[in-house]
Amino acid sequence: MKKKLLSIVSVLFVTVMINAQTVKEDAKKDVKAVTNAVDKGAKATKEGVKDGAEWTAETVKKGAKATKEGVKDGAEWTAEIAKKDAKATKKGLKKAKKWTKKTAKKGADAVSDTYKDVKKDIKKK
Repeated sequence: MKKKLLSIVSVLFVTVMINAQTVKEDAKKDVKAVTNAVDKGAKATKEGVKDGAEWTAETVKKGAKATKEGVKDGAEWTAEIAKKDAKATKKGLKKAKKWTKKTAKKGADAVSDTYKDVKKDIKKK
């Protein structure tokens, strides 16, 4: 009976050892699969960050170029408007000068006529 018990225990021990070995190998496979997945994820993240950085750089360059062109166009538009305004102001000043001269002459004539009228009135009295 001792032999039988020892045989059964030996078989059980061998079976447990085989199962332990199988579990160990499965664990190694799982660890390797997880490691591979992590490596792939890290690589994909690295590439995504790199692509994102390149896209950002391109977008910044395009934005800077568009801003530069916008500023240039704005400056040209401002210069054109300033020229038109200067021309209009010059015309306005010329017209104002003529009007002021005419008005001053009329005013002077009116003062002169009034002075003459007052002088006549004084002589009559």
